[in-house]
Amino acid sequence: MTFTSNTDSSVGCFGRLFKRRKAGTRPRAATSPSSLSSPSSSESKTEKFDKNQCFCPTCDFSFAEETAWWPSESKASLPPYESHFVQDNLSGAPYINHTLGILERKLRDLSMQLHEHPETQFQEKFAHDLLTSFMEDHGFKVSKQYLGLSTAWRAEYTHGKGGRVMGINSEMDALTGLGHACGHNLIAISGCGVAIALKAALEATNTPGKIILLGTPAEETGGGKIILLERGGYDEMDMCIMSHPGPGPSHSFDVGSTNAMQNIEIEYFGKSAHAGAAPWEGTNALDAAFLAYSSISVLRQQMKPGYRVHGVIQGKDWLPNVIPDYAKLKWIVRAPTHTELQVLAEKILNCFRAAALATSCEMTIKTDAPYYELNQNPALSKQFETVIKDQYRMETTCRGSTASTDFGNVCHRIPSLHPMYAIPTEPNGGNHTPAFARSAATEEAHEATMIVTNALALTAFRAMRDEAFFQEVIQSFNA
Repeated sequence: MTFTSNTDSSVGCFGRLFKRRKAGTRPRAATSPSSLSSPSSSESKTEKFDKNQCFCPTCDFSFAEETAWWPSESKASLPPYESHFVQDNLSGAPYINHTLGILERKLRDLSMQLHEHPETQFQEKFAHDLLTSFMEDHGFKVSKQYLGLSTAWRAEYTHGKGGRVMGINSEMDALTGLGHACGHNLIAISGCGVAIALKAALEATNTPGKIILLGTPAEETGGGKIILLERGGYDEMDMCIMSHPGPGPSHSFDVGSTNAMQNIEIEYFGKSAHAGAAPWEGTNALDAAFLAYSSISVLRQQMKPGYRVHGVIQGKDWLPNVIPDYAKLKWIVRAPTHTELQVLAEKILNCFRAAALATSCEMTIKTDAPYYELNQNPALSKQFETVIKDQYRMETTCRGSTASTDFGNVCHRIPSLHPMYAIPTEPNGGNHTPAFARSAATEEAHEATMIVTNALALTAFRAMRDEAFFQEVIQSFNA
């Protein structure tokens, strides 16, 4: 059990992997992901987000055991480029490769500027201005402070009439005290690179279509993509793509799933009293927190191996001779699918409710919109794997990660692809560590990002130009 006073601590990460089960029933397109619980009469639900908090539950994007991670001290370089991909106008490869070759150093500079100016959720002002200026300079129409979010943005480009609408995401937020320890500086530049390369391919091949790049704030906590999703930011897109760095085997990629996740914050309110003179006059909020913690510990015996429940207890001005009149708990519930998450989260909420009843404390419960598990589109995943193998002679796995991301909610609304890719890391230096922040600034990490950017652009271009392949994407999404 962890007790802290007046402290907001980041939650530790789990990197253990397991085989993924097939996702449950996909919600209808009209369904907006929302909170999994309804507050009872003794609860109140609050949607207000405290922008000063740093709560980083999304965790580790590793997709292999730590012994297989690409070590940062490794001198192994990327294999020499030897294209085995069909370099014709229909593939778009010549234009995409050429454009990214020109952009490569500019994107590196962009990445390092972001890395040197880390900003947390909904505070990504420097990133907002830097990235929107960059996209305007490359011929995109930019909408700043998109859909009422001060650091969200949209960059779009249209060629011809009709065609497909390809969505792309650039994440920007960092972690308090750690900087870009999840590599979002790399995700940001990858999104920009994909969009600009696609623009060049559409123009060169006279392929009609539209590109929409969203700058999405607050992935670590706050669910920026979920807010944009609910406000219509993804409605126009036929598909959406992005990528994420993490620990993994050297020069490797993964298109597996992630965990669904629910954040829960509970506050217990009691009555203070002198613990030595008249404890019977008090109502102990710490007792409620202790009972809730113990109840969850007992419940673990009935939890499946892939489930995760973890949290902390916090107080305010606690003294050993005063009955605590306040306690706060921050908990995260995870499961392989959002369907399983809903059932598990309700059991956890019942532990909190029972503790309030047993101790006569008042309580409030706040729940954020849940993060759904990734629903990787089979057709897009297969095409990405083909590009990686044919273009770079590299392999793509489908192991998945125990991390969570708000892009999972997008994946259940429209066909999407979110490959994870390895960058060199130090021992015990996975996502959300100072070591990973250092890794995200290396040339090797940048080179790996350029590879995934190229592969995503080639995959996206085929989906925009090839009608038969696009129908395969749609059919595999609806299956």
